[in-house]
Amino acid sequence: MIKRFLNWRSYAILFGIFILAFSFYFISKITKEMELAEREKVQVTIEAIKQMSIPDANTDVNFAYFIIEKNKDIPLITTDEQDSILEYMNLDQKRIAADSNFVANKLAEFKKANKLIITDIQFAKRHIYYGDSPMLEKLKYYPALQMAVISVFVLIVLIAVFNAQKSIQNQVWVGMSKETAHQMGTPLSSIVGWMELLKENEDNREYVQEMERDVNRLQLVADRFSKIGSVPVLEEENLVPRLAAMAAYMQTRAPKKVEITFDSNGAEEAAYLLSGPLFDWVIENLIRNALDAIEGSGKIKINMTNTTRQIVIDICDTGKGMPQNAYKKVFKPGYSTKKRGWGLGLSLAKRIISEYHNGQIFVKQSEPGKGTTFRIILTR
Repeated sequence: MIKRFLNWRSYAILFGIFILAFSFYFISKITKEMELAEREKVQVTIEAIKQMSIPDANTDVNFAYFIIEKNKDIPLITTDEQDSILEYMNLDQKRIAADSNFVANKLAEFKKANKLIITDIQFAKRHIYYGDSPMLEKLKYYPALQMAVISVFVLIVLIAVFNAQKSIQNQVWVGMSKETAHQMGTPLSSIVGWMELLKENEDNREYVQEMERDVNRLQLVADRFSKIGSVPVLEEENLVPRLAAMAAYMQTRAPKKVEITFDSNGAEEAAYLLSGPLFDWVIENLIRNALDAIEGSGKIKINMTNTTRQIVIDICDTGKGMPQNAYKKVFKPGYSTKKRGWGLGLSLAKRIISEYHNGQIFVKQSEPGKGTTFRIILTR
């Protein structure tokens, strides 16, 4: 389904490019044809002016006058050989009255466009400069207007496809999470039943206690999965003991040569509206990633700074790090440098922080061989 949407995005871009290219070609062709037609019209008008200036017995003055009168849209400026303006026609009279330099500016514009016909009128050399008709001027701007319209169209399509793709991803995450929670529920209930039977024998007491810890952990994981896609209940909690507890919990499950510490920078309280299980999941995910990065030996430090406006949490490790071009990729579904896993941990962490807790999560700093720092910002 996602690939199909990606294909539609490519098709939309290609379709837009095709329409744009075809429009440019078609409009350019029409523009050139109109330019040639207007030049011919100017030449006919000039011939009529010449006939009117030196009439003879063979001249049809009325027809020549008719031709001149028919040219009401192409502006003309007649000059002598020194380009002194002699006369003009089809220029905006209101603009001429308001601006004494209007005709001279138009002459410079026609010169720049190299629209010139040299002829003899009344036995004198004349330069006839002409411009584009209003219709041709509009036609020249049409490709730019069309490009803007098509660009807006393609942008709207891309936004729609992106939103649809994101919606499908969210549905996949939610469905997968709820199905995982559901599938875990049945064997967990069965294990709890077997544990009750094992408790009847005192010799099993120690083993059962360890099993209970693991079962409780699995139930917590199932609870976290069930909350994805639902609107979580947020309660005000103190982050200091929660982060300290997560650091202690993960320390017991880390290799012996790994040190996990928490520093609140002197703060004893940092209250924030949280979904406790989901927030713990984020911190656990970041620590597990750090454990994978340091490969059995190194340090992981959770550093918290509490201010009146926000809480900043940095999870730093001394692991293998990552290049800068991977900073944003790590939060995309499916992206993973590990051979195991689905690559959904950090994408779900981003969803939990940004959508449920109105915060930000990003790679603050990382460099190959020098470790990584993930930062969480919770704004009050």
